[in-house]
Amino acid sequence: MLLKMPKSKELTKIKTSLLGRSLSLAKLTVQTGSQMLGHKIKEHLTTQKEKSTHSWEQILTDNAALVANEFGKLKGSILKAGQLLSMYGEYFLPPKANEFLKSLQSQSPPLAFAEIFKVLKRELPNQTWEEWIVDPNPIGTASLAQVHRAQNRFTKKWIAFKVQYPGVKEAIAADLSALKHLMKLSQLLPKSPAIDSIFEEIKTMMYQELDYEREIEELEKYQKRLQGDERFLIPCVLPELCSPHVIATEYLPGLRADSPEVQNLSEERRSQIGFSFLDLYFKELFEWGVVQTDPHLGNYAIRLKSPHHKQSHQDQIILYDFGAVRQYPQDFLSPYYQMIWASLHNDSPALRKAATQLKFIDPHDPEELVHLFESFCLQTVEPFLDPKDPRVKEDPAMLPSGSYQWAHSTLPQRLTHIGWNMIRRFEFRAPPPEILFLDRKTGGVFIFLKVLRSCFRGRELLYDHLQKALHTLRARDTQ
Repeated sequence: MLLKMPKSKELTKIKTSLLGRSLSLAKLTVQTGSQMLGHKIKEHLTTQKEKSTHSWEQILTDNAALVANEFGKLKGSILKAGQLLSMYGEYFLPPKANEFLKSLQSQSPPLAFAEIFKVLKRELPNQTWEEWIVDPNPIGTASLAQVHRAQNRFTKKWIAFKVQYPGVKEAIAADLSALKHLMKLSQLLPKSPAIDSIFEEIKTMMYQELDYEREIEELEKYQKRLQGDERFLIPCVLPELCSPHVIATEYLPGLRADSPEVQNLSEERRSQIGFSFLDLYFKELFEWGVVQTDPHLGNYAIRLKSPHHKQSHQDQIILYDFGAVRQYPQDFLSPYYQMIWASLHNDSPALRKAATQLKFIDPHDPEELVHLFESFCLQTVEPFLDPKDPRVKEDPAMLPSGSYQWAHSTLPQRLTHIGWNMIRRFEFRAPPPEILFLDRKTGGVFIFLKVLRSCFRGRELLYDHLQKALHTLRARDTQ
């Protein structure tokens, strides 16, 4: 039994055949190539006094907008690849152009429910669908899957289906090859041998996110790690309704961090939610060495405490998605912890040593590049510095008490400025993939706290986690 279909803009089909997807990308390649040729001709014909109204950066930005629009229609692996590429884009794309790639997920239209329901019936052939009222309105739409809730007509229990888009896995290799060609033609990729390794890393992550058996395992591991911590909720898996392309869980509804209900909470409650969220990230990074690296706002929800819910004597954070969970090896974590410690203490020699070990910098790098990188690291830790530290003088978010007002921070803009200076002045060098995914998580945590308008003192929280992690590493090294 189905609820009434919604009247909204949606995709009636995804081009799943390799020929259909290749033709769309070929058309896009011709369009972007024509833009680049037109710009070069105009640049040749105009004099110095008759400067083109579009700068070279604007041409790149226009191409990125064209790419983003077409990717949203294709969905699947091409859309996810664009999102993942935006992480690397921080290191070589103009900021405006990279913003388009970052926004791909929010621009992705839903796939028509008739197509989703075909997948459900094919993947779960033994299920009696007359028992279920499936809501055709998606409660979550992403690049690789769509989420719908359903209610059992007899038990009245609500569940959630995460349904993988048809043909996604089969298109990955061809999509990535076409994407690389397109981005090179559009001159949105630098000429560097590191590009091949970047695309291999993207391919690996995409295959991982399509492995639903692995995602279920990671979800259950998180449940065990957080058992007894009432600040967090994770929906239970319903294995009898799962398949290689469908994950079924109990339906745990909640409010987005940017919803009016959450925004209207007192500062104390919003700050406590933010503090818990940051504590969870530090647990992942410093205690478990396992991080959910996709901190999209839609992957979390808030359940407000209520006298009507026995388990809700405090505001809780619901964790939904575990497809991008990443394990970090100790040989990476050890120098990374040292780099954080050195940054907190403004210890330049220790910072350079750890950064060199992680291959952020090289002994032969020019001093100007090393100085810019140091400046980037030393500013990154500002929210956790002593308020008397001279490094916080430019940040209006730090209060004399040491509490940090995340919504008032100018840190993201200043870090972007430093990063763009490094991109413009020095040859592109791909950073370690581990760092990229941690950067994505760190940035997402910052956005979450900013959206919540949290204000709290996080210095002791970071020091406590970091000192314990360093102590554990030293104990292992002495064994």
